[in-house]
Amino acid sequence: MNRKLAVGALAAGLFLTGAGTAFATANGGSGDVGATASWHKIPTLSSGGVKFKNGYYKFEAPGAKHGAFHWKGDLQDTSAGDGHNVYVQVKVEGYDWNRFNGKQKKTVHKDQLVYDGAARYTSDAWIRACRDRGSFHPDNCSVTKHYKR
Repeated sequence: MNRKLAVGALAAGLFLTGAGTAFATANGGSGDVGATASWHKIPTLSSGGVKFKNGYYKFEAPGAKHGAFHWKGDLQDTSAGDGHNVYVQVKVEGYDWNRFNGKQKKTVHKDQLVYDGAARYTSDAWIRACRDRGSFHPDNCSVTKHYKR
């Protein structure tokens, strides 16, 4: 009889331990570096004809959304009459720039993820806002901001 009681108590303890671990993981407590992701402000990025405002970023947890650099904000064409488009460029370590186009004469909201598909999480990211001046003139870009996990 004592043996059945001991096995039952052990099974109940294992069950409760597993349930507690599942609850902690579901609520962001995975124990990994950067497990909790919170939003941080990106200062307004601007150059002639372009502005990226109301910007925020966060590094996603390693097990969530590829551990990506997650960014969002409003991309604005501030020189509507010049005929040029605007874009945001973002890169993560080891990769080239990713381009996210805006719309001429408009402000568009962007909410994007950029990540290294071969890594569990991204630890370095760069972002800047640019105006596409065509093939005969170099594009002009804001200062490049660098963020680390």
